[in-house]
Amino acid sequence: MNQFEESVQSKRNDAVDSAVGFGVSFGFFTALFVIATVIHYLGS
Repeated sequence: MNQFEESVQSKRNDAVDSAVGFGVSFGFFTALFVIATVIHYLGS
């Protein structure tokens, strides 16, 4: 058996980590979009 399969460091579900990563990146880019839209409307 592979030595990395014997000593697993994290037994958490990968889907949870993927969902958190997606949510954080989605929130970041949404915040950038909102800030840019506000600056656009304030500048015009």
